[in-house]
Amino acid sequence: MNEMMSTGIEIMLVGMGTVFLFLAMLIVTVNVMSKIVQHFLSQKINEQSTLVHTIDPSVIAAISTAVHHYRNKDAS
Repeated sequence: MNEMMSTGIEIMLVGMGTVFLFLAMLIVTVNVMSKIVQHFLSQKINEQSTLVHTIDPSVIAAISTAVHHYRNKDAS
């Protein structure tokens, strides 16, 4: 009976250790992926912000006017 209890406890500890290690690796992996995505996302945002500043304001005004006229055409 004593041998069965020690074997059961040993299997329980191995299982709990395996789950703990898996969850620890999962946490580390998610954190690393988060850092990588934030790095690339910040670069992409910086590229997009420079593109917005290079668009001529008259083009933006023309697009805004066209959208406004299109939306008002459906309302009439």
